[in-house]
Amino acid sequence: MPIASRLKHHLDAHGFPFDMLPHPYTATASETAEQAHVPGDHLAKTVLIHMEEGPFAAVIPSHLHVDLHQLQLMMNRRLGLAPEEELAEVFEDCEIGAAPPVGVAYGIPTVLDKSLMGLDEVWFEAGDHRTLVHMSGHHFDRLMSDAKLGSFSCH
Repeated sequence: MPIASRLKHHLDAHGFPFDMLPHPYTATASETAEQAHVPGDHLAKTVLIHMEEGPFAAVIPSHLHVDLHQLQLMMNRRLGLAPEEELAEVFEDCEIGAAPPVGVAYGIPTVLDKSLMGLDEVWFEAGDHRTLVHMSGHHFDRLMSDAKLGSFSCH
């Protein structure tokens, strides 16, 4: 599966230019950055967060983790990591753990760590564990323009 159908439809419908970067199978975002030879701070990783009102996508650099306490303060509500079943339900055209950061393409809100804004280039999962989407930072910033911005990642 080179690119998830909902992601491709969203990118094409909005005219975002991108290219694809194949890489050997990887199980984690940090492995992906290493195998694809891209900087970890330029690889956007998606973590599905569960709240009572429904799930949302938290997008952070691949080498960092979600600071759940900071995110709870930012969102002003109790949050938790979504279980795998919820991941499979929301990102139904993606492999578990390979969700793209474009929540709007999946009907969910997105929060974006500020550190991913204003970069020269950005990569993110295309929906499987063997392919990345690559685009200019300018286009990524536009792609993520509906996301809520905050600082909620940590080592």
